[in-house]
Amino acid sequence: MEKHAIVIFGGSGDLASRKLMPSLNNLFKKRGGSLNFEVISTGRTLFSKADYLEKIDRKGEYKQSGFYSRVDYLQLDPYIPQEYEKLAKEFKERGITKVLFYLATPPSLYPIITANLHKTNLVDKKSRIIVEKPFGYDLNSGREMNNLLNQVFVEDQIYRIDHYLGKETVQNILALRFANTIFEPIWNRHYIDRVEITAVENMGIEKRGGFYDGVGALRDMVQNHLIQLLALVAMEPPVHFSQKEFRDEVVKVYNSLKPLQKADVPKSVIRGQYIEGERGGVIAKPYRLEDGVAHNSSTETFIAMKVNISNWRWEGVPFYIRTGKQMPTKVTEIVIHFKHTPHRLFSCREECPEQNQLIIRIQPNEGMVLKVDMKIPGGGFDVVQVPMEMTYSTIGESVQDDAYVRLIEEAMWGDATLFTRSDAVESSWNYFNPVLEYWRENPSTPLYGYPAGSWGPLESEEIIEGGHKWTNPCKNLTNTKNYCEL
Repeated sequence: MEKHAIVIFGGSGDLASRKLMPSLNNLFKKRGGSLNFEVISTGRTLFSKADYLEKIDRKGEYKQSGFYSRVDYLQLDPYIPQEYEKLAKEFKERGITKVLFYLATPPSLYPIITANLHKTNLVDKKSRIIVEKPFGYDLNSGREMNNLLNQVFVEDQIYRIDHYLGKETVQNILALRFANTIFEPIWNRHYIDRVEITAVENMGIEKRGGFYDGVGALRDMVQNHLIQLLALVAMEPPVHFSQKEFRDEVVKVYNSLKPLQKADVPKSVIRGQYIEGERGGVIAKPYRLEDGVAHNSSTETFIAMKVNISNWRWEGVPFYIRTGKQMPTKVTEIVIHFKHTPHRLFSCREECPEQNQLIIRIQPNEGMVLKVDMKIPGGGFDVVQVPMEMTYSTIGESVQDDAYVRLIEEAMWGDATLFTRSDAVESSWNYFNPVLEYWRENPSTPLYGYPAGSWGPLESEEIIEGGHKWTNPCKNLTNTKNYCEL
């Protein structure tokens, strides 16, 4: 059995301690001795192995599982090529035959690290590299990053990780669409009126002000996570579920996005920034007073967009996507709004129900709900909308929401199906670049303030056609049990 090494650059940082190490511990517990790997964390800070492990394992979980023995720490300055010889020595002494490099660093370090790996001959045909988003900051930088990585690694060795694609319920969108014949005949412009995709959080930027203020919601969430969800909803069925065919269909969706002209941006894109407000009985401070944020920052913490797809299946069906910080709850869901029946036969006792809806909940309470109209028992033919719930909890299954476990393991085995390909990066940026250019060229573009704990600026309702409103999942904010039930 080949011996793997997972080398983490930025091993003393937040991502490594908060996400990667817990996930690698879970991977170790899941696979035990069947997956022969060691973890070498690197960083500029001087730690002994014991001090580093104490820092990342404060609850003693890694000692208890035995993962503790698989982890080591190596002080390494990524800017100095000679420092990489320490890695070469470690590989030789440990009998490492295959290496997965994980760049858990700011993207500004990517060119330095990859160049130095090349200079010190640490990359061979078996090597792989995982890079975190954002994959560039605009179209030009996205292309530059692709070119830079391809100077050292071939495309099959590069794994651009989007942890949303590792989520069980995101993958279930594919099963829902392509394993059930009842949906395919109506999954098109003839029966679907509009699609909403929402991914919001009930927290601010925490201690990431220095990073977030230079990125914003479009780069942090929309250009990667939300557009990936849109692609899963809109894509054509691949001929085979393999990495090439699946990723080909994703790129086809990106290439079918109706280009945004700069004149369209004010009408199709609403941006906002949270101000002081109350959430959960606590007064949250405004974004501009967060640590690391400029006092006059114009960075968006909320964005809502109308996206159109120009192809045979989706022409004329608007896709509405939104994301935001300091929302009333943390929720990610997709709402498929079907068209009204062509003629209303039945009456309604009160307000007539909305169109039929299919709600796909990514988190929390993972599952789906199909809302259908049914007759109210008794005299007359009054109808009311009734939810048909199908959740993981109802079948006695729990979702192991550790996307990194699956994605890291698949990178080790060389399966890139759920990773982003270089042409997808460029196609996505090609669509969103006009928005960034418009904001840059028009600094007076409205940045609407919205109170923390609200559903964002009211102006975001205006982009939805036909007098409809956004579907806000949390109706009863005082009852925490039902806070976000489907």
